[in-house]
Amino acid sequence: MMRIDALVQRLQRFVLPLRCLLCAGAGADGIDLCADCAAELPRNPGCCARCALPLAASAPLCGECQRRPPPWDAAWAPFRYGWPLDRLESRYKFGADLAAGRVLSTLWRREPRGIELPQLLLPVPLHRQRLRQRGYNQALELARPLAREFGVPLRHEVLQRTRRTDAQTELDAVGRCRNVRGAFALCPGTPLPPHVALLDDVMTTGATLAECSRVLKRAGVQRVDVWALARAPSPRG
Repeated sequence: MMRIDALVQRLQRFVLPLRCLLCAGAGADGIDLCADCAAELPRNPGCCARCALPLAASAPLCGECQRRPPPWDAAWAPFRYGWPLDRLESRYKFGADLAAGRVLSTLWRREPRGIELPQLLLPVPLHRQRLRQRGYNQALELARPLAREFGVPLRHEVLQRTRRTDAQTELDAVGRCRNVRGAFALCPGTPLPPHVALLDDVMTTGATLAECSRVLKRAGVQRVDVWALARAPSPRG
């Protein structure tokens, strides 16, 4: 029997044909993105296994992770943050374009997952004031379809941002670490499994994910992975 959500999607496509969000051409492969624009998406196959930094040469770890490994254990970031994915991400995150978010989550689900599934998926939280301003947590909305696809439990209330922080995009690497230090906490009395994955939309320096990972490790989580839609080409800036 056809699932109800699949039937709804077919009806929507009949009434509103797929249209590429980047060039306005005809959408393809079941999403609002044409085949040509989809082919331009910067994928991230050759990357550091620990932090997902794009690497020019085939190597298991980048130099930074060899010198000073991050507090998490493994990373999955199927795309690099570049054209045209950065345009879709900006529209979704800052322009309240939920259609762009649906495209991004669908693209993410379709990418090869070279990492073990966790026992729990936790989206990086927004502070309640930022959440009221934006109206939604972009990490949580990306996480929902992934959790359904992989059959992994998703909890959005376990990890909390206890104080408002400045926008990370305005800060350098050192400033990003200082900005998020002590900004996260776990909901008291919440049991956690041994293997947890943190999910965010874009990883640049990894400062936010590192701080969240430390909170989880201090609570007794044995393995913390990080999932990000896209990884910035450089860990600096």
